Amino acid sequence: MDISVTEFNSRFQKPGTFIIIDVREQLEFQTFNLGGDNIPLVKLLKEVDKLDYIKDSEIIVICQRGLRSETAKRTLTQYGYTNVRNLTGGLLAWRKMNT
Repeated sequence: MDISVTEFNSRFQKPGTFIIIDVREQLEFQTFNLGGDNIPLVKLLKEVDKLDYIKDSEIIVICQRGLRSETAKRTLTQYGYTNVRNLTGGLLAWRKMNT
C-alpha cells in the first residue's frame, strides 16, 4: 500500500517507527532530502539481499516522482519485506504541499 503526501506529512512531523529509504542518486540526496537512508535504486537492486532491516518494519521509499521508489517497493517486497510503502508523487508532491 502506498502512502499519500498528506499522511506522510503528518507522520513525518512526529518521529515514529518507520524507516525512510531515499532511492535517488547521491547528488540528488545531497541537494535536498528529508533524512533517512540514501540507497540509490541501482545499488538497492544489486544489494537488496545484503540489507539488514527487520522484514516487518514499516519502510517508506521515496524518490523524486515516485517511480524509482515504486520499483524499490516491489523489489523489497519480493525479498520478503512485508510493510513497504511508496510515497505517492514523490518529493515533488511533498515539496508542492509544503511550500
